[in-house]
Amino acid sequence: MAKIRAAVVGYGNIGKYTIEALQAAPDFEIAGIVRRNAADVPAELAEYKVVSSLKELEGVDVAILATPTRKVEEHALEALSLGISTVDSFDIHTKIPELRASLAAAAQEAGRACIISAGWDPGTDSMVRAIVEACAPKGITYTNFGPGMSMGHSVAVKAIEGVEDALSMTIPTGQGVHRRMVYVQVKPGYDFEKIAAAVKADPYFASDETHVFQVESVDALKDMGHGVNLIRKGVSGKTQNQNFSFKMSINNPALTGQILVASARAVLRQKPGCYTLIEIPPVDLLPGERDWWVSHIV
Repeated sequence: MAKIRAAVVGYGNIGKYTIEALQAAPDFEIAGIVRRNAADVPAELAEYKVVSSLKELEGVDVAILATPTRKVEEHALEALSLGISTVDSFDIHTKIPELRASLAAAAQEAGRACIISAGWDPGTDSMVRAIVEACAPKGITYTNFGPGMSMGHSVAVKAIEGVEDALSMTIPTGQGVHRRMVYVQVKPGYDFEKIAAAVKADPYFASDETHVFQVESVDALKDMGHGVNLIRKGVSGKTQNQNFSFKMSINNPALTGQILVASARAVLRQKPGCYTLIEIPPVDLLPGERDWWVSHIV
């Protein structure tokens, strides 16, 4: 059977781990990597075609968008216009319905499919929340993140003028409430206080308690570990006190890259349109035939 040809757009932390997940997947081959500076080819990419645009690649089945969240829509629309299905890890929860509507129209017109917000949260954690809500329709779910590095939040801070490097740590305080601890390496000549104010005003941080600190070296602080403890207490039928808990500790970009690759497999099994992971049959994320997985998992 012919392998799925995937292009990776972006080569930051998520892009690097996505390449590793593709290399390990039995049903994929790498069609190429899209970078802003295509002339900069690190040694680990020497065997692949590195280009500055998807238009320079041939035979691409799916584009995996390992770009900053705020660039996802732009790159997805470009890929769909080329007749290429897409997956991404867009992570601004409140903006997901808007993105889904925008890309649904483009996907329908192109006759292709896309899966958005295919990370671990939003993404696979969203699937867990859907399952426990089905188990206990009446109740409350708390999603507690961390402690750990938030990639989306860190990238958002790096985009602020005057920031050399940044790390955003998510600290759970309980019942789904979080504290953001932001460490900023400031470029010479820039005002830290202005940068701190810009961080706190950003939509990524505006709804959480946020503390911003200036440091000499962000790299000395970095640890890509993260995690989640998802809890639901609710009612099954008329029976009270049903408790569910899902907990994991993970390398953040590695898990995101793996889920993106699984979603790249699933997106080619969907009808034209735009989907989130809760709309995708879990078996479609797995390689091979459905009958095999039914006999081994169910």
